[in-house]
Amino acid sequence: MKILLVEDEAGLILTLTDRLRSEGFDVRSATDGERGLSYALAESFDLIILDVMLPKRNGLDVCRDLRQKNVTTPILMLTARGETLDKVLGLKLGADDYLTKPFEMLELLARIEALLRRSPNTNGNTPDAFRFGDVSVDFRRAEVSKNNQPVELSAIEFKLLQFLIENRGAVHSRDKLLDAVWGYDAMPTTRTVDVHVAWLRQKLEANPKHPQFIQTVHGLGYKFIT
Repeated sequence: MKILLVEDEAGLILTLTDRLRSEGFDVRSATDGERGLSYALAESFDLIILDVMLPKRNGLDVCRDLRQKNVTTPILMLTARGETLDKVLGLKLGADDYLTKPFEMLELLARIEALLRRSPNTNGNTPDAFRFGDVSVDFRRAEVSKNNQPVELSAIEFKLLQFLIENRGAVHSRDKLLDAVWGYDAMPTTRTVDVHVAWLRQKLEANPKHPQFIQTVHGLGYKFIT
């Protein structure tokens, strides 16, 4: 597995690189946002660890630019303690998870493992393509369009949509979605699921306030119906 580490703290780069390599990962590092963006666009990585505060180009801008260029590699953002706005913006721009500095190495490894477990095609029930309403989903290309226009989804939004489609008709609790899509059950709050469902509805439903496909089952969770 190949990881891109974009971080400007020399000591942290050394510590993380040594530990990740000892865990069997191939690690490449960049010390500023522009170089990190260049590496991420030029090479294929299994995971990107991206600090928010970077010289030349901050991590939020790098995350946004990668998603706009349809790079769906999972992104784990590192944020400063108390910077709630950075966390929210990172998730909205397409990050899959975040970790607040300072952090324990074991927690970082657990989050990395969880993100790497969730590949786009882990379920045998996934068709090559699926259509509902005016929306078309190409699972092989990880592309979504609505009314023949491309729709930009973050990697986690795409995984959530894929899981719901694969298991359409069934009701899924927020805890189950956290475990199945995010890959672990240690998220700060199940509100994370609600936020991502709302973003999917905003992008895909004709009337997000009265969704036709991604429906709420009050007191239980969500289900996808066609």
